Amino acid sequence: MFMPLSLLLESGIVVHPGHDLPSEEGNYWAQALGRSVMLVSTHDTRAGPVCYPEAMKSVDPLASQAADTPAPAVDPTAPPEGREGVVYEPSEMLNRAAAPPAVMTTAAASPSPAEPSPTPPHGGRRYRVPLILFLLTCLSTFLAGATAFNPLMFLLWAVGLSMQGDAIMPPSAMPLRRVILDHWENGLVYMACLLAILLTHEMGHFLFTVVYRVRASLPLFIPFPISPIGTMGAVIAMDGRSANRREIFDIGLAGPIAGLVVALPIMWIGVQEMKTFQRIGAEPTLPVPLVMRAAIDHFHPGKYNPEVGFPLSQANPWFMAGWVGLLVTGVNMLPVSQLDGGHVTYALFGRKAHWVARGFMGLVFGYMAYLVIVERTTPTWILMAVLVLFLGTDHPPTRDDSAQLGWWRVVLGILSLAIPLFCLVPNLQL
Repeated sequence: MFMPLSLLLESGIVVHPGHDLPSEEGNYWAQALGRSVMLVSTHDTRAGPVCYPEAMKSVDPLASQAADTPAPAVDPTAPPEGREGVVYEPSEMLNRAAAPPAVMTTAAASPSPAEPSPTPPHGGRRYRVPLILFLLTCLSTFLAGATAFNPLMFLLWAVGLSMQGDAIMPPSAMPLRRVILDHWENGLVYMACLLAILLTHEMGHFLFTVVYRVRASLPLFIPFPISPIGTMGAVIAMDGRSANRREIFDIGLAGPIAGLVVALPIMWIGVQEMKTFQRIGAEPTLPVPLVMRAAIDHFHPGKYNPEVGFPLSQANPWFMAGWVGLLVTGVNMLPVSQLDGGHVTYALFGRKAHWVARGFMGLVFGYMAYLVIVERTTPTWILMAVLVLFLGTDHPPTRDDSAQLGWWRVVLGILSLAIPLFCLVPNLQL
């Protein structure tokens, strides 16, 4: 038999539906009710009710005196007095609620602040930094789209570092202002499309961390205003060691799948809106991944030359947002370290995935050495490859590596390892 919520609150008893009794929740109810409360777990039969009078020191002098009263020693081996299973009978709960606060504090000690609870308390997650980074990324991607994906030229001109021949141009913000006024629609479309892809990708991870009660931050976007694409993507910080093998698989793969659900339609619209593939002079070009090349051949057969690439000046904001979305998804699915692909390969192969990651990084550095020595070009991926080495190529163990995936997860995971083949362009030069 359970007591109504109103009666529980009047009695100063709060039932906590979990194994731990976080002090934040007890203090919250103490402040809300204006009196000391007794917090009771519905799961942990080893711990007695815990009284939280700390928050009442400024409200109730008696509660303050009770909080300062030393508690007598309690035998940890003795069974909790008055507990039957995990729920108090109503009469027993009322009798305990009528006891003086000093007696209630003798039941058990509150958990140590150093011990994290399974889920962060309300208000424990930080919002300011993710919000600031998101707004800065909105600005940087808007600038990239409005400047026809050449923001660096206008920024250098604005600060007086632009070169024309051998002469340095005087600083002027007028060209930047003019291009924004003329092409702000392109900036907004590119910003909205790209951030929709990135946000959907990261929220795929985040929602599964919430489902599995894994501590994680909100998505952290990385603005990069001098880059043609305006951003370096987004990340989520999480405590992967608290997830088991099956959970880390679901968390890792949810992001790329969610991102592709948004990126592919945006890319499709961008390819449809292409009007010309003519290169003007020596302007930069973009290689396109296999999935985008298939869409181009479908809508514009025979107009794309893979050896030349796609003229950057002819790219519309939908096309570029889809291109960047595919690039981000492909990079994240590389089977190394704690990238999404690293989570998937570790879930599939366990510690054998370490050899997969090491072999893959060997191929990457071998290919980059070929580009430097034979092709005389600087590989774009060198900074990311060095960063992966710095972070470590091996995926750390999960909380339970023996958790079973099931056949359908194994099939889906193996198929997902082909995502980089369709979404990446190995000879990318930005």
